[in-house]
Amino acid sequence: MPRIVSLLPSATEIVCALGFERDLVGRSHECDFPASVEHLPALTEPKFAPKGSSAEIDRDVKKIVGEALAVYRVDTAMLRQLKPDFIVTQSQCEVCAVSEADVEAAVGEWLGVKPKIVSLAPYSLNDLFVDIQRVADALGAHQSGNDLVSRLKLRIDAIATRAKAAASRPRLATIEWLEPLMAAGNWMPELIEMAGGTNLFGRAGEHSPWIKFDDLAAKDPDVILVSPCGFSIARTIEETSLLTRTTGWNDLRAVRERKVSVADGNQYFNRPGPRIVESLEILAELLHPELFAFGHEGSGWRRL
Repeated sequence: MPRIVSLLPSATEIVCALGFERDLVGRSHECDFPASVEHLPALTEPKFAPKGSSAEIDRDVKKIVGEALAVYRVDTAMLRQLKPDFIVTQSQCEVCAVSEADVEAAVGEWLGVKPKIVSLAPYSLNDLFVDIQRVADALGAHQSGNDLVSRLKLRIDAIATRAKAAASRPRLATIEWLEPLMAAGNWMPELIEMAGGTNLFGRAGEHSPWIKFDDLAAKDPDVILVSPCGFSIARTIEETSLLTRTTGWNDLRAVRERKVSVADGNQYFNRPGPRIVESLEILAELLHPELFAFGHEGSGWRRL
């Protein structure tokens, strides 16, 4: 049986969805779904204070990256002790999780047979499906990968087809970071369009862009979704004053019409794994409650 270490939350979910949860021997400090993986040793930790404010996290991470240092520590001794056959990580964002370069450095001096590094790079929705198949193929489970991708696409297509019947396509601004402001990019513009909305910021397949409040005011969105990367709903609500106290906030159409929502960006939108379908469901039901009711309101998202 393969011994697998996953250093990326979405990769852990992919490994489990493919039927290899029993083969996981280690995880990152952020891997928390399914909950049954939390007993595994955590092999990473951030070099910044994750409980700091949005501005403090942004400042600390930019300082670390500016000094050409890794943002996360890898417990090399524990990693070696676990003797994994496979290590799954990512090369998309050095800020979001342990990078491929970090893992290569951690195993660089190993003697004997080194583990195979499976590196994921999801920029678009299709990239996610490619990554699922990449993990499946590495683990010798090609058909399982095919089957999982097919199931996810069927669910996504069903939502997109139904959303086409919507009488309107609300203009949505998705906020991925609060201070400084960042809009959502990568796979999010695709999900917004599939859910029956019109995306206002960010381009599919590209990194999330920094924006100014003036940009938000100029677009004057019909709906605003706040889902900071790595933040729960409760954590997000703690910092929404960064928006609500901004001059001009109460003049926005979405605010006046009470169409501002917060969502669990940590568990859903910023985690490109199998639950990307649940992210689409959340978007669909907050944009078109007349068509969709998946039951995520209150747990995955809530109105501000």
